[in-house]
Amino acid sequence: MIRIGIDFGGTKIEAAALGATGNVIARERTPNPGNYDDAVTAVRDLVARVEGAQKGSVGVGVPGSISPRTGMIRNANSQWLNGKPFKQDLEAALGRPVRLENDANCFALSEASDGAGAGAEVVFGAILGTGCGGGVVVRGRSLEGVNGIAGEWGHSPLPWPRNSEYPGNSCWCGRGSCLETWISGTAFVEDYRRETGETLTGAEIIATGGRAAEGVLDRYIDRLARGLAVICDILDPQVIVLGGGMSNVDALYGRLPGVVARYAFTDVFETKIVKAMHGDSSGVRGAAWLWPLE
Repeated sequence: MIRIGIDFGGTKIEAAALGATGNVIARERTPNPGNYDDAVTAVRDLVARVEGAQKGSVGVGVPGSISPRTGMIRNANSQWLNGKPFKQDLEAALGRPVRLENDANCFALSEASDGAGAGAEVVFGAILGTGCGGGVVVRGRSLEGVNGIAGEWGHSPLPWPRNSEYPGNSCWCGRGSCLETWISGTAFVEDYRRETGETLTGAEIIATGGRAAEGVLDRYIDRLARGLAVICDILDPQVIVLGGGMSNVDALYGRLPGVVARYAFTDVFETKIVKAMHGDSSGVRGAAWLWPLE
């Protein structure tokens, strides 16, 4: 039996069919239409294209999570998903059970299963892209928590804020100074824009190599390290895996461990901070891993 994973992103939806060894048999992507009914249809059509004649299990990684109380999507930065019975509607459209989990959890599960965190007892996966998400895997299983919010790191506040960082940035979730507003790729671009008046992509900022870019990167690393230090104080993971656009900044991996060590409540710091092995494929692979092999 094949396993189909869906990575339901804010700008694109990707599907992949995986074989027994985790090999990708087929892979398709389409722009996210940005409205609910069309998105359900888009997922249905993608599944049909990647599975062919062999019907497979379907796992879906989504922004936000399912409320244990209502069964509806909540906390999604694609806010038109919130309050919708997405799992139930996908099951109706596909004519089969669907397993649905937070996209960062799927990312972490992929990397813990056969990626950069394989073999580690505790893995924390951090997505640093348009937004900022986190997922926790313990002994090969994704941790959801009793309230279904384990790993919602991006909506905790920036730790140990400097005077210049008060009162913090407003967040779409309605709270202030969420980590997402400081350490996402979007936040990196915005910090550079405030500094220079120029709007560049993250890759373009790094490529400039100028003093302004260096200052923005220094601040970014310090803020990211503060956020990760809190994760280390609570979970003490063997491996932290970074994904999303900012994970492509090579300077992070040489500099972050030493800065995190300054903030973490420890006299030794052996946690590995590594780049995702499967890159952009981690989300869709992790969604497929929500179903075990039969």
